[in-house]
Amino acid sequence: MSLSRALTLTLATFALTPALAGPPETPREPVEETLHGEKLSDPYRWLEGDDKGEVTERVAKWTDAQNAYTRSVLDAIPGRKGLEARLAELMQVGRVGAPTMRGRLYFNRERAGDQNQSPLYVREGHDGERRVLLDPNALDAKGLISLDWTSPSPDGSLLAFGLSRAGDENSTLHVLEVESGEWLADEIPNKVGWADWLPDGSGFFYSRLKDVKDPYSRQIRFHRLGTHTRQDPTLFEQHSTTWGPFFFTGPQARWGILGYFTSTRSNDLWVIDLDRWFRTGEFVRVPILTGADASTSGVIEGDTLYMRTTLDAPNGRVFAVDLHHPERKHWKELIPHREDTVIRSLDLARGLLVTTGLHKASTRIERYELNGKALGALTLPGIGSASVSVHRDRSEGFLTFTSYNEPSSIYRIDLRADTRELWARPEVPVDPALVEVKQVSYPSKDGTQVTLFLVHKKGITLDGNNPTLLYGYGGFRIPLTPRFSATLFPWFEAGGVYAVANLRGGGEYGDEWHKAGTLERKQNVFDDFIAAAEHLIKTKVTRPERLAIAGGSNGGLLTGAVLVQRPELFRAVISSVPLLDMLRYQRFLMARFWVPEYGTAENKEHFPFLRAYSPYHNVKAGVRYPAVLLTAGENDSRVHPLHARKMAALLQHATKSDPKERPVLLWVDREAGHGSGKPLSLRIRDVADQRAFLMWQLGMFDSQKK
Repeated sequence: MSLSRALTLTLATFALTPALAGPPETPREPVEETLHGEKLSDPYRWLEGDDKGEVTERVAKWTDAQNAYTRSVLDAIPGRKGLEARLAELMQVGRVGAPTMRGRLYFNRERAGDQNQSPLYVREGHDGERRVLLDPNALDAKGLISLDWTSPSPDGSLLAFGLSRAGDENSTLHVLEVESGEWLADEIPNKVGWADWLPDGSGFFYSRLKDVKDPYSRQIRFHRLGTHTRQDPTLFEQHSTTWGPFFFTGPQARWGILGYFTSTRSNDLWVIDLDRWFRTGEFVRVPILTGADASTSGVIEGDTLYMRTTLDAPNGRVFAVDLHHPERKHWKELIPHREDTVIRSLDLARGLLVTTGLHKASTRIERYELNGKALGALTLPGIGSASVSVHRDRSEGFLTFTSYNEPSSIYRIDLRADTRELWARPEVPVDPALVEVKQVSYPSKDGTQVTLFLVHKKGITLDGNNPTLLYGYGGFRIPLTPRFSATLFPWFEAGGVYAVANLRGGGEYGDEWHKAGTLERKQNVFDDFIAAAEHLIKTKVTRPERLAIAGGSNGGLLTGAVLVQRPELFRAVISSVPLLDMLRYQRFLMARFWVPEYGTAENKEHFPFLRAYSPYHNVKAGVRYPAVLLTAGENDSRVHPLHARKMAALLQHATKSDPKERPVLLWVDREAGHGSGKPLSLRIRDVADQRAFLMWQLGMFDSQKK
């Protein structure tokens, strides 16, 4: 049975389920505590689970009741059946990834039709016949096993890869022979993150957690093929609750670079003489840059580290560092800081440095000789989001490009000649030319200019009555750049506007832009988002009754905070896998990684600003809140589902809105985590849930009937 047919039958069953009158009752069992002199009461502490945050039988039963209520509401929305069938058609469009090149071999991932996960293919030559090398769909009937990462050996004869299940992101490393497809006995558990091979393919460096239950126990280790992981020497271990260490080598494995995150926007960097380590076992760190408030990374060629850093350059610059003499006085600046472009990453092709950056929240890729001589920007198909896959032994590369009105396309490029030819582009059952895109700017509360992308069907009249979805993130230096999504086209076809705000805290405009949305400055992010909504209303794009907002993870915190600060601005809110209790978030899973970004209520100086915006602590009884859909993953290893549980219970108790008109819904996915690795069937359901919820609330199904 096809996926579309299965979904149609499932929807027919759902349509028979009447919507429940209101949410299930949630017992209020206040826990009182005093924090930095303020008395606090938490009525739903029991929804956190046991003392370790593990789900209890009572919490599980409560979650089942909430999920049943949510399904009864979402599945009864008129128009949902047709919408989900349309979304299934759009999401079954194939997906192609750019190749990774090793000698004559080209590795890439492609998902066709109704496959839940993307198999890995290999071919000889860029135009050779492909064959399936690894298909995660064959490993699990429900499609819950995901291929998290791959790393071919230098000659392409071996492949290291990571597999995880049900979105838990707990990758186990395996190795296979590429020619035969045979899996080797080598297997390394505990959330392995990558493999950096030796030149002869006899072993690799990797990182993993020493204790899979302790997210702050990452190690840098070395594995020799054919040996048991118990014999792998540990080179370095994490010693704080930041993101911890990372490590990479050059093509000869003569040098290693060890990095250690000191915050979400800075890291230390050392060089390691690997010849010495292999001979003597002495892992001696020689500083390159330590103790600085800067993000630093790079690539090695010979005895030189080509290093990108934000040191005294918030938009980034590039140095050549002699690894025999890594002291700063010996650094040579190759690419200076610029005000108009943010350098986000650095790659090495044959005789070329390739930088990928941002200009006005869109990608700019530039090429330089190894001495820093500028060769100009790579010509892109338009304004959008792009990345390159290159290798140090060739000027050939592959460009991935997408925009709101351009499907994700892979081009084979010549980096020196600046030429390109289309290599792969999945056919999409929509007309990208249907929509138009423009970028505007607006003032935030403090006068800061913020940019906003507006996407909608060509020819519509913006008369203040357009159903509009405003999306944002605003954190961790992550930029929101133009990307194609076929699933937005039913929204556009129904007259909807899609708006994306480039908020402070993100990475669109460099390190200072990110810094302006962290710690005690986090309110800037919420002010920027509120100002975006006010701009949309002021310029007669929409009005509050037809305006919805959505965000996930840090973006879920964003929509949760704005929901409680300005509930009158919005008709509907989606808060996916969110952080919402900002006074206790750091106690669970890996959340102490984010203390440099948010702060912690354990710190007396941080408590006031966290208390001021923590969404869970600012819900007020008797307020007519918008309709809200909160989502979480039971297997989430990043954000604990307690946030969504507690917020749902509190909003259901507090809101003055009629639950039949503006419900507060909670959906906790028992077979998912933070979102990574989710099979296609579950992704279709989730997108249908969210779009149907928004279109119902904004009256878009009603308008389609007219």
